[in-house]
Amino acid sequence: MSTPKTAHLLTLFGATGDLALRMLWPSLYSLEAEGLLIPQLRLLGTARAKLSREEFIAQVGAALAERIPKNELKADVQEKLCARIDYQPAGIDDDVSMAALAQKISQLRGDGDVLYHMSTAPRFYVPACEALAKHGAVGPWARVMLEKPIGEDAASAEAINDGVGKIFNESQVYRVDHYLGKEGVQNLIALRFGNALFEPLWNSRNIEQVQITVAETVGVEGRADYYDHSGAMRDMVQNHLLQLLALVAMEPPARFEPTAVRNEKIKVLRSLRRIDSDNIAHEAVAGQYTAGAVDGVAVKGYVEELGRPSKTETFVALRAHVDNWRWSGVPFYLRTGKRLPSRQTEIYVQFKSVPYSIFGGPARRDLQPNGLLILLQPEERIELQLMSKTPGLDRKGMRLSKVGLDLDFHQEFANARKRLAYERLYLDALEGNGTLFVRRDETEAAWAWVDGILSAWQHSGAPPRPYPAGTWGPNAAISLIERHGHQWRE
Repeated sequence: MSTPKTAHLLTLFGATGDLALRMLWPSLYSLEAEGLLIPQLRLLGTARAKLSREEFIAQVGAALAERIPKNELKADVQEKLCARIDYQPAGIDDDVSMAALAQKISQLRGDGDVLYHMSTAPRFYVPACEALAKHGAVGPWARVMLEKPIGEDAASAEAINDGVGKIFNESQVYRVDHYLGKEGVQNLIALRFGNALFEPLWNSRNIEQVQITVAETVGVEGRADYYDHSGAMRDMVQNHLLQLLALVAMEPPARFEPTAVRNEKIKVLRSLRRIDSDNIAHEAVAGQYTAGAVDGVAVKGYVEELGRPSKTETFVALRAHVDNWRWSGVPFYLRTGKRLPSRQTEIYVQFKSVPYSIFGGPARRDLQPNGLLILLQPEERIELQLMSKTPGLDRKGMRLSKVGLDLDFHQEFANARKRLAYERLYLDALEGNGTLFVRRDETEAAWAWVDGILSAWQHSGAPPRPYPAGTWGPNAAISLIERHGHQWRE
């Protein structure tokens, strides 16, 4: 396989879909605004909708007007972006339209590389790749981006990977987890491997516990049918939370390049202790929200929103273990759910307490372990929590309080624009850099671990535990962590 060259054509399947209009075209606009798209690049949208080029560009323009802040939406930039855009209607199961699409691709790419982005349901990945190959639109000059989820379990993920793998070499496949494109996630990599301060402490001798939380305030909204088939475990844990865990726990790679980084991530995923019927009751909690209030607004329960009974989990809490030398004995608490009190994604690393307190009186009671908070959303911030003397005098002795050394990226880099994750991902994929994309063995290892939990839940037959909307999940999630002497950071 030749070294990837910067693509001259991006072909977007599902170009009129929600993800494309909400995230993808706005991301391409931002790359255009910053001069990061090469002059030769053309953008080809394709979907079943029979639209003219002008009608499609009008849709893109409406999406940009809705998503790009008014002070950032410039007519000249939009004009430059639209000049790159073409549209070709096609149905994956329609030979005539796919032949026309292949011909359009050949015209627009010239002798440059092509990036295909499958912004479609996963069941279309293999048929789309097969149709492209059938009509001569695949070669060493092509690569493909696949959106998560890759399958719904280990078997279906393997089937999709096998099918796509018959058409594209693994080095040509870029599996998307958009969390890896977030600035905060990349700052986690910089924090760990760009500073001498943390790496000597980043092990079981110094760290007491790690918490990873991905909380949402929304319900299922327009994704009810998909979500009821998926649930929180498949929708969030298998990809987002396990990718964050891998980045926290991995060994330093030899270089910041695709093979080295992904080699270290897969070692973590393969080191996860299995959760099955023997330990599921002590290591995992599933929940489902009932009616309650979020931000002071009354909301329906999941079953009422869905309109039928369901055993699908909308909340998951896990106690995971990475069984290797660095992390032996350190619990990784994972938590995600819908209709929780706040929208936040964060990683919290709690260090061990000092081995002996020299303080007496109030200071002994005040003393708390240090913590490192890495907040990914809604804002991006890193806070190192340290103990400090409280100003003032006390007859009983010194008073201590926890203070934060706070790096707020929006203040520190006030002139920097908040980026969409797909800006980074598109730029890397167009240039053939797979570092922030997920390799096949990562996907399948994550599914293998998640399948054990799902199978144990199914075998038990117990329904998810109810929790009122607007709370932090069922009481069992609190017990999961407190029985080991820890508390959720809220």
